[in-house]
Amino acid sequence: MNTQFFRTVRLAIKSLLLHKLRSGLTMLGIVFGVFSVIAMLAIGEGASSQAQRQVLELGATNIIVRSVKPPDDGENTASSSNSRVLRYGLLEKDYRLLTAIPTITQTTPMREIVKQARYQHRQLNVRIVGCTPEYLTINHLNMAPGGRFLTGHDLDSLENVCVVGSQAAAVLFPYEDPLGKIVQLENQAYQVIGVTNERTASAAIGGSMSGQDYNKDVYIPLTTMKVRFGILNVQRSAGSFSAEQIELSQVTLQVASKEDVISTAEVVRESVERNHPRSKDYAVVVPLELLKQADQIRYIFNFVLGSIAAISLIVGGIGIMNIMLATVTERTREIGIRRALGAKRSDIINQFLTETIVLSGTGGLVGIFLGLMTPVAFTGLKFAVNQFVLSGSSGTSDISRIFLEMQPQVAIWSLPIAFGISVAIGVIFGVYPARSAARLDPIEALRHE
Repeated sequence: MNTQFFRTVRLAIKSLLLHKLRSGLTMLGIVFGVFSVIAMLAIGEGASSQAQRQVLELGATNIIVRSVKPPDDGENTASSSNSRVLRYGLLEKDYRLLTAIPTITQTTPMREIVKQARYQHRQLNVRIVGCTPEYLTINHLNMAPGGRFLTGHDLDSLENVCVVGSQAAAVLFPYEDPLGKIVQLENQAYQVIGVTNERTASAAIGGSMSGQDYNKDVYIPLTTMKVRFGILNVQRSAGSFSAEQIELSQVTLQVASKEDVISTAEVVRESVERNHPRSKDYAVVVPLELLKQADQIRYIFNFVLGSIAAISLIVGGIGIMNIMLATVTERTREIGIRRALGAKRSDIINQFLTETIVLSGTGGLVGIFLGLMTPVAFTGLKFAVNQFVLSGSSGTSDISRIFLEMQPQVAIWSLPIAFGISVAIGVIFGVYPARSAARLDPIEALRHE
């Protein structure tokens, strides 16, 4: 049995090698089909992993309550002919309610405003963040050597100290060490006590979390911000001014265990709702829920991309059927001779099916090899785009940034599936030509010229 099987495979390979170019071109359909399945799924896995990583950076046991600017319908404003104060967002009494929830182990409030930072003649618009020492670990920030982050003493003594993000430090202090220097924030002097290392910017998540570039932040004690800046953020323009009154921009809550996150989030929503019964000027973001949604989106994404790529495999299978039907016509006389010498119909079917399986199987193996090269090829493509396309442009768009940050990840489970589908395609599309060859009348086949 084994001898007959190997003889059949050897004969199939010899028959295919008689027409190397035709066999190679036919195989290309399967090669690119398998490659596209693996590559598309790798890109989907890479994009999904990037999204999940950004969600996990928010903390799987965290709950984020954030102020959201309401629609400008006049309901929350006190206005006159030339001025307006918009009051919205989280309140100090919201924070006190949240700290009383028993399942919450840690709370981290913060407030943010956009102002101009200045050192000598250099200036930069930055996000000034009033926060507590816990902000460093919750947002996965790292300090550059020599400096430190804010401490409890800085908050208690209302110190005028600040920690500068890496990009802000590079702009304000391009030629000198920032530590110990004095920067001006809205004409107030703050001493630089530390610089954070570069951190990848986070993408916008959901409808309540905007993207954050931590590298342009300046961190000061929350208590200092309350005293020095107050709760009004005033914006002046020609002949008028507008102001926003926000007590807290965000409160990050840490829950003891994952099992308590969802139930605690419901309690948080009910607690904040007490002070905001009519206005939706806050949002509760639960990274654990976002993580589950990202997981579901990944399955849908993989299914859609895999289905699209599988179409090329079907096209490759049609190509195999077309070539095998032509081969049957060319080898009619050979089939007649084999039948006259005693070959059964099953032998003819096995012979042609073996040829299609060898053709599709070899194409599948080559496609898998190319698919494994997807991350390398994508890295080269990103390098080329960065060097020859983006190097001459003035800035990087959001689409370009997402493309440059993306890294395909080959899903190991996709390799056997893609190979199995390629072989199955060969069998399915090879059955009809093989049966057509087996049904030929031996006498008529011998007469064929």
